[in-house]
Amino acid sequence: MCMGTTTCHAPRFRDPRFYQVAVLGLLLCYGIVALDFGIRWQNALAILAAAQFTQFLGTRAAGLSRFDPLSALITSMSLTLLLRTDVIALATLAAVIAIGSKFLIRIRGKHVFNPANAALVSLMLISDKAWVSSGQWGSAAIGALALACLGFMVLTRAKRSETTIAFATTYAVLLVGRALWLEDPLTIPLHQMQNGALLIFAFFMISDPKTSPDARGGRLLFGALVASIAYTIQFIFYEPNGPILALIMSAPFVPLIDAVLQGQLYRWKQPAGNPATQIKGVF
Repeated sequence: MCMGTTTCHAPRFRDPRFYQVAVLGLLLCYGIVALDFGIRWQNALAILAAAQFTQFLGTRAAGLSRFDPLSALITSMSLTLLLRTDVIALATLAAVIAIGSKFLIRIRGKHVFNPANAALVSLMLISDKAWVSSGQWGSAAIGALALACLGFMVLTRAKRSETTIAFATTYAVLLVGRALWLEDPLTIPLHQMQNGALLIFAFFMISDPKTSPDARGGRLLFGALVASIAYTIQFIFYEPNGPILALIMSAPFVPLIDAVLQGQLYRWKQPAGNPATQIKGVF
């Protein structure tokens, strides 16, 4: 029996996704109110509705016993923060691609691609009317530090901080090495690391426990791999959105890493009486 409301609902709030929702919501409100982001409310509503509807259809098609809106909500907020388009249909399509990829592209019980990452890359490939917001967070050191601390709080709850640590460390070392090679001041790599989109990517996208390797060593390897590819794309081929492209290029290596460095499959903490259910009938 439950001994009061607090006890009954305590297990539910152990799910780290509640912290992700809170932090992303705070970032979203700060961006709209304080920084005057160019976020169209029509797009935000379209992304939210399409993501939840696709999650519902996927849940029914996969034979899951419980509809779970949290992951779709997190994906919606990430897309709203990063995706820019003047076409509502493209915003809606982004949400459908993001959530649909979770159910359709799976290996060994895990979806291969981070949902928001898959949607962003897909839209950039199929249309020139969609792009990723990169510099709107500004470069103030105090803002970057606050964003990093909030993200790290989420990672601590999700217990998947190794991926972000490996990515951020490797990427920072490469940027500093480049600056030293070119005899640039070290303020340049510091400024590059204070990019808001890069921090959101590092703390909320690459760290996704459902698409990162199961073993700790695998997550360290994966984070370093993504950082190396991102640096190559950004500073050797001089293409924008290096981390976003690097993550989707690296995602197919996760099943290989899991096969070599085996670990425990991550599951979000479920409320009492609602054990996690494997998705049936999808690949």
